[in-house]
Parts: sequence; C-alpha cells; structure tokens
Amino acid sequence: MTQKNGFDGRGVPCLRSLCAVLAQLAFAGTLSAQTPADSSYPATGPVSGYMDFHFNQPSDADGSLDFHRFVLIFSHSFTPRIRFVAELEIEHAIVEGLEEKGAVELEQAYVDFLLARRVNLRAGMLLVPIGIINERHEPPVFNGVERPFVDTLIIPSTWFEAGAGVHGELGTGLRYRAYVMAPLDATKFSADQGIREGRQEGAESNVRHAAFTGRAEYVGIQGLTLGASAWSGQSSFSIRRLDVPVRLGEVDARYKRDRVELRGEFANVTIGEAGALNDALRLLTGVSPNVARELRGFYGEAAYRVWSDGPARDLVGFVRYENFDTQFRMPAGFLPVRQFDRDAWVVGATYYPDPDVAVKVDYVVQRNQSAIVKSPNSFNVGLGWWF
Repeated sequence: MTQKNGFDGRGVPCLRSLCAVLAQLAFAGTLSAQTPADSSYPATGPVSGYMDFHFNQPSDADGSLDFHRFVLIFSHSFTPRIRFVAELEIEHAIVEGLEEKGAVELEQAYVDFLLARRVNLRAGMLLVPIGIINERHEPPVFNGVERPFVDTLIIPSTWFEAGAGVHGELGTGLRYRAYVMAPLDATKFSADQGIREGRQEGAESNVRHAAFTGRAEYVGIQGLTLGASAWSGQSSFSIRRLDVPVRLGEVDARYKRDRVELRGEFANVTIGEAGALNDALRLLTGVSPNVARELRGFYGEAAYRVWSDGPARDLVGFVRYENFDTQFRMPAGFLPVRQFDRDAWVVGATYYPDPDVAVKVDYVVQRNQSAIVKSPNSFNVGLGWWF
C-alpha cells in the first residue's frame, strides 16, 4: 500500500472520523457556552475513590500482602452541560524508578458535553466499554478477591485509551457508548497474556490506524441487564507492511431476583496474520512469542445473599466457573502451549459491614491442559471499599 506522511490508505478514514468527532465536540462547547448563566456553576464535585488490600496464598509459593490499588476520582462541572471526570490510580503502593514495584495510571480524564438524553459527546482518556468489569471495577460491585480471569486475560481490564465518541440512551432502557480510540500495539502480544500488554494507555499513542469500539446495554426488564460490546482495529503500526487486524466481541448478562444473583460473560478475540506477526517478532527479538490467532473465554457465576437485611447483616456466598484459553486457535505452523488452556473454580463469600465496604474471602482451584506444568491453587482474603 502506498503511504504518504506515515499514513496508509486505511488509516486516513479512521483519523478523519476522529477529527470529525473532535469538531463536534468543539461545536457542542459553543452550544454549552450559550446556556443561560447559572450561579451554581462552575462547580467542583466531591472527591471519591476506591481501594483494595489483598492477602494471596498460592499453593506453590509464600503468601503475600499487597495494597493493590489506591484510586482517587475527581469531578468538576463547568456548566450544566459540560463536566469533567478524572481517575488517578496508584498500584502496589509504591513507584520507585525503574523497579517493578508499582504504577501510577491516569485511567480516566474526560470531558462530557451533555446535549440530550439520546446523544452526548465525550473526549479524553476513556475506559474501553467492553464487558462487565472494565468500566465498573470497584471492589464492592463484584465477587471474589481478584477480578475474573476472563476480565484480565481475554478482556485486558483495566483497559483505557485516549479517544472521543458519543453515548446516550435510546428509548426505554437501551443505553450505548461508541468511541474512536488509539489502537493496540501488536508487538507486545504474548502467548500467556494475549493482547493485554498491547494497551498503549494514552502514553504518546500511535494512531496511524485508529480503532473503533462500542457497547450496548438493555436494562428495560427489572433485575436484568443484557450487554454486548466490540472492539476493532489495526494493530501493526510498529511493523511496516504487516497488517494485524484485531477483533474482540463480547456478550454478557446479569440477573438479580430476591436473594439470587446470576451473571455470565463470553469473550472472543481474533488476531489476523498472527503467523506473520510471530515470524516478524522472531526476526526482531530472536524469540517467537507464539501469539494465537484466536483467544476465547467465558464464565458463569451464581451468588446467594445468606443475609439480606442491610448494613451489618449482608453476606453473599458465590461460586464461579471460568474457562480461558489464550491459545485457543493457532496460526498454521504453530502449536499451542497447553498450559495456557486453563479453567478455574472460584468459591467464596463477601461480607458487607456497610454497602460500600466489602470483606472478601475465596479459594481458587485452577487447572490447565499441560501434563507437565501445573496451575497453582490459591487462598485469598481481601478488603475493598469505595466512597
């Protein structure tokens, strides 16, 4: 494909789409500026956030204590139609030079232009609207000390990128979000973690090929939430003349009635030209990453509120089965690594001394298809809260 100024023919329409969205944002800002003055604006909202603290005891190693996350969320309303939201996270308590002891991440930092119920505009650092956990991952909203494996290794939560797009509600109970965002970097894909390390995370992201993502949710039936989401983008900007299209599709459901809570999720990732990608990376690094052409994962969870009388008497028992394979289908000439075809049973309980405070305990039984390498089981205890 002939290239001009570092952009190929397919990258140009993607970037034009991004520019068009940004132009709409500027126009929306003009509309908001024309809103009658309100003495309550500008207004800075409260500081909120969440934290979680874990003890993990794997069956094959010493136990560890980790203050996993400390997150602060800030909001500010410039006018009734323009608001700003930001989320700043410290992981693993300390960040020390080049040591891998922690990380500071700007997970969200966006401006909303609120136009109408059906359509609103958003731009900045955005959470990718994929799956159950990625946009809502505070400790009190999910069972288990750690996030589900499928929402870590198949859907690379927490996944955030710079971008812009629209969101709103169509009719009764049908909500949507659709964004143009920075793509993944295929040179960081791996056999064990799939596309997870390919996230650019808004750090001078290359957008020679922009990506598109969206999610729709239906909440029109009491107690039921149905969701579907997708991501699509070219991820080969670091290797010239190599096209690596990545597609991610996901469906999920949550249902709550009386004391019973059910949820399930299915996610599938396809990586085009995975064989050529492996060959190119082997020439660059000397080692083939053995990236699969398809990744797949799903889980089902059932929970029961043993007590359900409000604060100080709210105890949830749960069981979850997960199946996740980052080597589900391989490109021609490559064999799967069987230890990355995994499943897990997670059994545990969550006690809420307050609706916003969760004390968690669980036991994880992991298995894989390798006859040599065994996945460790683990006992985990966690404390999480938000405010």
